Amino acid sequence: MVSPFSVLFFFTLGLGLVLSISSNSWFGAWAGLELNLMSFIPLISSGENKYSSESALKYFLVQALASIVIIFSASFTLLTYNFVMLFSLSLLLKLGAAPFYFWLPQVMEGLNWPQVVVLMTLQKIGPMILLSYLMHDKYSFALIFSSALLSALIGAVGGMNQTFLRKVMAFSSINHMSWMFFAMIMSEMCWLIYFLIYCLLSAVVVSVFYFQQVYHFSHLINSSVPFTPKMISMMSLFSLGGLPPFLGFIPKWIVIQEMIMGQLFYSLLIILLSSLFTLYFYIRISVSFLTLMFPFSSWVVKNPMSSVSGSFVLVTNFFGLLLPSLYLIM
Repeated sequence: MVSPFSVLFFFTLGLGLVLSISSNSWFGAWAGLELNLMSFIPLISSGENKYSSESALKYFLVQALASIVIIFSASFTLLTYNFVMLFSLSLLLKLGAAPFYFWLPQVMEGLNWPQVVVLMTLQKIGPMILLSYLMHDKYSFALIFSSALLSALIGAVGGMNQTFLRKVMAFSSINHMSWMFFAMIMSEMCWLIYFLIYCLLSAVVVSVFYFQQVYHFSHLINSSVPFTPKMISMMSLFSLGGLPPFLGFIPKWIVIQEMIMGQLFYSLLIILLSSLFTLYFYIRISVSFLTLMFPFSSWVVKNPMSSVSGSFVLVTNFFGLLLPSLYLIM
């Protein structure tokens, strides 16, 4: 049951998000990000999870450091324009993008699945939109471009040998941020399409893990979930990895076309190769769903997926079969 305090903190979290992206000054954007931060900290803290306090402290320290840099750079931007790049660095730190990705896997490892999906989706909206405002500055543009390439490589390599699913999702988020940065460089509409589909697919995959109460590869192997939910989970992971013809391939296809038109061939090659690595550890999770299943397991499913939620996930994933023809007609 959702407590009234959680509803209140979700409301203030959304309020801070709206304030940060609609403000006409950097001070207002900073105030919105601070309100968003202070609302998310109580949502992280949970008595059921003994690691949540550690994750809340790590998240607070990193975000507080980024906020200090933001208010410092916003003050000196009035004197010299070079501090805009420092502002971009602080936003990359808030996002957990490379080269400031170090805190994201550690924080996500101590969270429950509902907090994970909030950190992967809602908490990225404010810094991403503020970064889009800085694309006109050549130094910020070069910084975002470099961060996109580095995030693609780190997100791909970092998740290769991970066995904790929350860390896998963290490095997956870092890799997807590289695609979102390149989509932002191409056009705001391209970034918006990618981000919305990414949020939908991330929520679907995290909800699958939450319903099955799995946090480690061994939980997938020993899980007593029936075969059909395992197939739905596998297709959800393929969709998040961008494997055609699932829905997750559509935004990547749009970004690929835009980058080809912009003649960013070498950058496109790097992020495509990194996507192959991310598909590898998605397939590794999917194989764990379908093989080495024991008929009698001590791992009890807390809340198995219902037929309604399973049907919704199927429709969501296979909606990618319909979008290519619509996209070509448009």
